[in-house]
Amino acid sequence: MKFATPYENGEICQHFGRAPQFKIFEVTPQGIQEAVIVDTQGNGHAAISEFLAAQGVQAVLCGGIGHGALVALAQLGIDVVPGVSGNPDEAIQQLIDGTLQPAGMGCGGHGHHEHGEGGCGCGGHGHDEGHEAGGCCCHH
Repeated sequence: MKFATPYENGEICQHFGRAPQFKIFEVTPQGIQEAVIVDTQGNGHAAISEFLAAQGVQAVLCGGIGHGALVALAQLGIDVVPGVSGNPDEAIQQLIDGTLQPAGMGCGGHGHHEHGEGGCGCGGHGHDEGHEAGGCCCHH
């Protein structure tokens, strides 16, 4: 199975649609077999989602992710685990071990003018309120 994380400076990038790179992991029942870092081909959730699908990715672990990206990934059959931060290798190993504890959805509530109708959300609270670790896609 192939997993991907948005990647920036050795960490899981907290904004899916703006990630400069992705780290893609080939995982078998025995563990991580291979990990490669690839430059993002284009930007925005549609281009990135299609790029990941072309790489054979079946699931994405990420920090913040907006509604549009969730829909684009779902339409391509890619599962999403939001609310993940830190070292991507450790996060994938925790997923394999069954110990991964994401911080939460990151987004999904009220509308957000930059993301269109239904928008990013941030869980229904104002953008000036604090966010838990794992971030929110509304950080600009």
